[in-house]
Amino acid sequence: MGMQGPDLDGSTAFITGTTRGIGKEIALSLAEHGCNIVSTGKTVDDSDTDLEGTIHKTAEACREKGVDAHAIQLDVRDPESVGAAAEEAIDEFGEVDIVINNASAIQIANVEDMPAKRFDLMTEVNVRGTYLVNRAFLPHLKELGEGWILSNSPPVRVDRSPGKAAYAWSKMGMSFVTLSLDGELAGHDIGCNTFWPVTAIDTRATRYFGMGTEKDWREPRIVSDAVLEILSRDPAECSGNAFYDVDLLREAGVEDFSQYNVVEDSDPDPLSAIMFDPDYDKNEDVITEEFDG
Repeated sequence: MGMQGPDLDGSTAFITGTTRGIGKEIALSLAEHGCNIVSTGKTVDDSDTDLEGTIHKTAEACREKGVDAHAIQLDVRDPESVGAAAEEAIDEFGEVDIVINNASAIQIANVEDMPAKRFDLMTEVNVRGTYLVNRAFLPHLKELGEGWILSNSPPVRVDRSPGKAAYAWSKMGMSFVTLSLDGELAGHDIGCNTFWPVTAIDTRATRYFGMGTEKDWREPRIVSDAVLEILSRDPAECSGNAFYDVDLLREAGVEDFSQYNVVEDSDPDPLSAIMFDPDYDKNEDVITEEFDG
């Protein structure tokens, strides 16, 4: 049994980091369900790089699915750029009711080996970027009276992360900012949640940092399906949650997760979950963390 997904006709999603990987997959999946897309990121020209993908190519792929799409070059670290992008998106579509923080910088290293400038980059892109994007859309979402703020970031369950402290700090910061808004926006029917994959996902970063092998990876589609499941719910009732992708999909009726595996008949280890939750056991049902704000 699989999931149907929501009817997003009339909705517009502002998504950061849509050039490739998970962000692009989320954009395409939402477009398939009728959602207009604001495709944002830094890459507008990939002719001189071996990394294929631009915000414009993603926008065009979304248009091919029958929705409207608009590309905006964006540095999420810059408040003026973020503010201007939010204003442009709202002017273009009239309403933006879904905000998804996906843009992220990553480097896995010990404290001793991590240069300060790389620490700053991850903090600025991941935490500051999420903070600025969310903040830019708050007045608009409150005026709409409903909507979504979602972040691609993990449950906060540890107080240390040897070997990856800087990255872990920045990703958990994304969750902290997003889930804190659940309390700040109480009564506005704005669903503030995070989503995170249990396994490593087949992306450029996963391959570059050697996070397991292809047998440990699932396709980005599992994350986009998890986002669709969140968006099928009522934002007034679904807020303050730190979701794992597999839990959301089980609740949606998905029973066969092999459809997402990069390698057929493999049994991926929960590499992404244990990065932030060392006690995670994929053989046990994980209860989604809920916050009261």
